[in-house]
Amino acid sequence: MQPGDYPARTTLLVEWRAGDHDRYVWRDGHVQPYRTEPLPAPVNYGCLPGTLNPADDAEVDAVLLGPPTPVGATLTLAPTGLLHLADGDHKVVYGDTTHAAPLLAWFPPERGARLLGPDDALAWLHDKRAP
Repeated sequence: MQPGDYPARTTLLVEWRAGDHDRYVWRDGHVQPYRTEPLPAPVNYGCLPGTLNPADDAEVDAVLLGPPTPVGATLTLAPTGLLHLADGDHKVVYGDTTHAAPLLAWFPPERGARLLGPDDALAWLHDKRAP
């Protein structure tokens, strides 16, 4: 598969609602309680079902910038960026990236968080479909 073969729109599933402490996880085709975090999520956080990130052997992580979105919501959107991390556990970003400051501040400096563009997100996603 070539980078241009990946669809420009992808489906993300929200696992952790912005502002909430309660975190959920997509497992075995269902959203399930995961744990309660000490700090609330600064953004909506989730995954791209049907993908696999080799950095952590789980679905590709996704971030939805904007107002709180209910856990379990699925949205089909075009990526607006890629949160690039030094450890390779990148996150696909959706929403208005002019509001990405809380997302970037969420990661400690040693993770080297930087925001790349939508073309970078699509190029990175091209080989991340689950087998």
